[in-house]
Amino acid sequence: MNDIKIGVALGSGAARGWAHIGVLRALQEMGIRPSVVTGTSIGSLVGGAYCAGRLDEMETWVRDMDRWEVFNLLDFSFSSGGVVSGEKVFNFAREQFGAIKVEDLDIRYAAVATDLYTGREVWLKKGDVYDVARASCAMPGLLSPKPLDNRWLVDGALVNPVPVSLNRALEADFVIAVHLNSQLNVQAPDIPPQDLSPQGMTEQVEQRKRREKEASKSSEQGFKNFLAQGQSYFENLKQKFTKEHETPGVMGVMAGAIDIMQERVTKARMAGDPPDVLLQPKLGHIGILEFERGEEAIQVGYDTTIRMRDLIMEDIEVLKFRRGDLRKKG
Repeated sequence: MNDIKIGVALGSGAARGWAHIGVLRALQEMGIRPSVVTGTSIGSLVGGAYCAGRLDEMETWVRDMDRWEVFNLLDFSFSSGGVVSGEKVFNFAREQFGAIKVEDLDIRYAAVATDLYTGREVWLKKGDVYDVARASCAMPGLLSPKPLDNRWLVDGALVNPVPVSLNRALEADFVIAVHLNSQLNVQAPDIPPQDLSPQGMTEQVEQRKRREKEASKSSEQGFKNFLAQGQSYFENLKQKFTKEHETPGVMGVMAGAIDIMQERVTKARMAGDPPDVLLQPKLGHIGILEFERGEEAIQVGYDTTIRMRDLIMEDIEVLKFRRGDLRKKG
C-alpha cells in the first residue's frame, strides 16, 4: 500500500460516528494504513484519536459507555450559544487519550469546521487535536461554538459533511469516504390517516350502528362484542398517548432537521468531488444523540467495510497498476 497515498474521509453523524471505529478496524485487518485522515464533526474526533494512536483506548471507552455516563459528560449551559458547553467531554477525551498537536501526528490529519459569521468552510490543520475536533463538532443549538484562530467556529457538517475535498487537498491518491447519514431515521412513526370528511364521518356512524345491531342478536355474542370493543377502545387510547404518536420534541425536530441537511449537502458535494470508494453503513435505527449505542454502531461500521473488502482491494490494485504503467511510459 506504500506506492499510493490512501486517504480516509470520516463523515459527520453524531452518535452514529462510533461506526468509524469499526471502519478503521476493518481497514487495519485488510492491511490498509491511511496516509491521510480527514474528519467532519464526530469523524474529526475518531480520526484524531486514530492518528494519535489512541483508537484502542477510544474503542474501550465507547463500548463501555452507558446512558448515565453520557449524561454525566454533558455540561448544560444555556448561556453559551448551545444547550451543552462541550468542554467537559473534550477535556475528558484529552485526559483519557492524551494531549497532542496535529502537527506532531505521523499521519496527515485535518478537520472541517464552519465560520459562524461568514459561512465559509474552514480547514483545521494545526493545533491541539481535541480543540480542532471540538470546533468541528459544534452542532448549532446543541453544542456551543468554539473560538479558535480568532473565529467562532461551528459544525463542519453545515458545509462539508464528508470531507473528500480536504482529503484530495492533502494529496491523497485514493479516497475511502464514510457517509453515515445515507439512511434517514427508520423509526419514524406510522400515523394512520383519518377520513374526517362528511362522507367519512357518516360511514363511521353507520359502521357503529351495524356493530351495535349485530351485538344485540344474542346476549353471548353481544358480551363478546362488548369485550372486543372495549379492548379496541383501550388500544386506540394507548396509541394516542404512546411516544410513537406524540408531536416531536425540540431535540427530535433538531435531530431530524440535521439529518436531512447533512444528507442533502453530502449529495451535492459528492456530485462534484466523488470518492474512489463510498462506505454507507446503515445506521438509521440509531438516533444521532444515542451515544450509548457505540458497540452496535462499531459493529455496523466494521461489517459494512468487510463487505466492501474485495471492491476496495481491487480498486487499489487497479490504481497501483495504472501508476506503474504510467511510470514505465514516462
